[in-house]
Amino acid sequence: MSKQALIIIDVQNDYFENGALELVNPIEASLNAGKVLEYFRKNSLPIAHIQHTSANPEALPVFVEGTHGVEIHENVKPIAGENVFQKNYPNSFRETGLGEYLKENDITEVVITGMMTHMCVDATTRAAFDFGYKCKVIGDACASRDLEINGKTIRANDVHHAFLAALEFFYAEIKSTEEFLSV
Repeated sequence: MSKQALIIIDVQNDYFENGALELVNPIEASLNAGKVLEYFRKNSLPIAHIQHTSANPEALPVFVEGTHGVEIHENVKPIAGENVFQKNYPNSFRETGLGEYLKENDITEVVITGMMTHMCVDATTRAAFDFGYKCKVIGDACASRDLEINGKTIRANDVHHAFLAALEFFYAEIKSTEEFLSV
């Protein structure tokens, strides 16, 4: 039988209005992540909060320790007893205790929410799959931003859906919050 854990990636204040790296629709994504979080709390299932901290704040002044921006957003704030893993890389497994935590709890399936879809959600989902976990990404509980390449702007909605489509091709099952909670 599958045993699930929730991974909430980088839902931090710097991604919200007036933050250092504002995303498109972070409130909606965080509210949906909060609904999934409540489901895991209600069912006493393992929860892993991931918090990015800047390894080099001079290069990119985002998620700087001691600032409001680095704090986990109030919509998914950890409560006593919930694990918070700090990371410095897009992959939530790299140089954190996340992998050990999942093994200690005999987890076979991870449910992933968070920010940014095209970076840390993508990297963590692919790593989780490579470590042997069945992955579900809650697409509407994730958010992205506009990206630019070769003078072209790719809209956040397109970035978000392209990365979800790529993950669903091989690495993960993509669900909406409503679909996940209705099972």
